[in-house]
Amino acid sequence: MRRTLRLSTVLASVASAAACGTPVVTTSAPVVVAPPIPSLDLTKPPALGPAPTLSVPAIATRQLANGLKIIVVEQHELPLADLLLQIRTGGEADPSGKPGAASLTSSMLMEGTTSRTSLQIDDQQAFLGVTISAGSGWEQSTVSLHTPTAQLDSAMTLMADIALHPAFPATDLERVRKARLTALQQQRDRGPAIADRAYAAALYGSDNAYGRPLAGTELSIAALTRDDLMKFYSTFYRPNNATLLVVGDVKPDDIERRAKALFGGWARAEVPAVTAANATNKATTLVLVDKPGAAQSSFRIGGIGAARSTSDFFALQVMNTMLGGSFGSRLNQNLREKHGYTYGANSGFSYRRSAGPFTASAEVVTAKTDSALVEFMKELNAIRDTVPADELERAKRYLQLGLPQGFETTRGIAGQLLPLMTYDIPLDFYNTAVQRIGAVTQADIQRVARQYIDPSKLTLVIVGDKKVIEPGLRAISPGTIVVRDARDVLGAPPSP
Repeated sequence: MRRTLRLSTVLASVASAAACGTPVVTTSAPVVVAPPIPSLDLTKPPALGPAPTLSVPAIATRQLANGLKIIVVEQHELPLADLLLQIRTGGEADPSGKPGAASLTSSMLMEGTTSRTSLQIDDQQAFLGVTISAGSGWEQSTVSLHTPTAQLDSAMTLMADIALHPAFPATDLERVRKARLTALQQQRDRGPAIADRAYAAALYGSDNAYGRPLAGTELSIAALTRDDLMKFYSTFYRPNNATLLVVGDVKPDDIERRAKALFGGWARAEVPAVTAANATNKATTLVLVDKPGAAQSSFRIGGIGAARSTSDFFALQVMNTMLGGSFGSRLNQNLREKHGYTYGANSGFSYRRSAGPFTASAEVVTAKTDSALVEFMKELNAIRDTVPADELERAKRYLQLGLPQGFETTRGIAGQLLPLMTYDIPLDFYNTAVQRIGAVTQADIQRVARQYIDPSKLTLVIVGDKKVIEPGLRAISPGTIVVRDARDVLGAPPSP
């Protein structure tokens, strides 16, 4: 509005001067000519830029007398901090016959302490403007905190209370149990969930920790008691089995002082070793799980992969990027873009303390189930051959260019460091990641593809309408075919 008024005033003055015969003198500003916009060839994708230089923040380490390790990363761009208290034990330690114990234990941490109810915990989080959560994976359980540094004292006090003084209130346990059972019952109608469960069991066996579901089964969750959870907590939630990771606008000495005040009295104890979840691949077998009336078939294909500590990590990452780890990967381009069998096909390695699964997966329209299996096997065989040099370079650059985004926020940095802590990987791992990705060769790709993807030793799981898809699958003869019931796969109670 102000600019419009000034322009009007100038125009009025010029008009008045002209009417009175007064000469009007104007001063012309130099004319700036914009450079021509270069023409773009929209038929070709843009060229990828050079590999980035990844600048990893400095990492400081401390340790308290009770064994609690402390890792601090200074990030002073914003007055924020992310904290992760990691217990180096998770679902791998679930007692025999009680899958879901680690998961249910971590869920109960937020349900009340010896001095606060769950509602009081929620109220204090809202008052402070912080977020606290708890959860568990295969080899770790965590309590995480995101907080403004202005609230660091109060936020850390609340976090420590949740982690160190859980009450496992019986009433809240029953509420959490019912919610978990409802979620598990809903999986009975979800093909992907059934496929995930059947795949793990077929690959590792029900006696192996990796063959059991992290969230438990309907039968196990119904049977777990408060004493079971308290025993799991008292056994594994110990400072000599824990690490406190802090990333943000903080100083290492200050964090050590605060941690000592809050966690210094946490009693250490002997933590039992957990049995390694080792397994080997077997002759190719197809597990067909009947889901009558299913509009699509859920595919899970693969085998025992690699542990996170493998020296093949970077070669496997590059190889999988080409196979199924990106939108432009072979599996996705074949099954989605070329044939239209699915909205997306992918693959990946789940890296764990012991060798986790390699899995190729997709949700495929029922009528194309047998055709999709043919294309899956085609790509799993083809990746074992020498890959073109240009495809290799694209995959390496894809990974290199994606690395820096993981270090843009305090939460992102914490997420990158957490697996390193879990699997005892050196904390300077990312300092040379760009260079080590770039060093992967065609020979490396062929070697790891042939070592970790063996078409004669694959586990195939397909969940779908058996009466429609079985004849076509048997015609392909993918190997031994085993038919299973979905309720049995999920560990659900027998139908009444």
